[in-house]
Amino acid sequence: MTDHTDLDVKEIVKNRYGRAARRVLMAPESCCGAPNDAVCGNLYDDAEAAAVPKEALQASLGCGNPTLLAELRTGEVVLDLGAGGGIDVLLSARRVGPTGKAIGLDMTDEMLALAEQNKRQSGLTNVEFLRGEIEDIPLPEGAVDVVISNCVINLSADKDRVLHEAYRVLRPGGRFAVSDLVVRGSIPAELRADAELWAGCVAGAMEETEYRSKLAAAGFTDIDVQPTRVFTRDEAHAFLADEGLEADRIAGLVADKVMSAFVRAKKPA
Repeated sequence: MTDHTDLDVKEIVKNRYGRAARRVLMAPESCCGAPNDAVCGNLYDDAEAAAVPKEALQASLGCGNPTLLAELRTGEVVLDLGAGGGIDVLLSARRVGPTGKAIGLDMTDEMLALAEQNKRQSGLTNVEFLRGEIEDIPLPEGAVDVVISNCVINLSADKDRVLHEAYRVLRPGGRFAVSDLVVRGSIPAELRADAELWAGCVAGAMEETEYRSKLAAAGFTDIDVQPTRVFTRDEAHAFLADEGLEADRIAGLVADKVMSAFVRAKKPA
């Protein structure tokens, strides 16, 4: 992918997530988080939903619940790559307790503003949001115990850089625990080249073996990819239509190939 395309993808992603944040502030019920949403629905149980401001839940554009599956421990420092409205940061902060800390990183100004609002409403003091890109994390080496992310790494056009940066900021023995979209099989090249489809999560999803090899190349060990949901044609169609993409043309090409998955790995101690 050329540098020009990388920039196109990044701008489209910023615009998409900026619009999502504005919709939450203007009409919360219109955003992702509706029970029947093809990707984002039913990711958080009632107790988790009640533990965060409603705007944080309704701004969620994730495909999993990394805060639950990461098995966070009291006192740990957690970094969320692409934190959006902050739902996983706020839930992580509650899990690690006042002796721990949850940090959210995002490049979209509107999402950061929403996240800060949600932080204030939550009353949590062990939370920090940073502006920056997941390819260039503004933290020193070995700063965190756990890196989480929720359907964001697939949006990057430089995944090698993202995974190397995640490795760098983890302490020895630290854990990588993300929810992401992953492909089993092949997706047509013309879909991979579509910047709008990258921003819609589909075209940028890595094939499972590629994900594993890139994690290993970054230095990670104990790599595991656990499918949590494989999208049928109808689910793919609903998601694509909701994104304003060519659902009729594309759904059949990605059906039963794209899945949400929990991806785990460790930085050697």
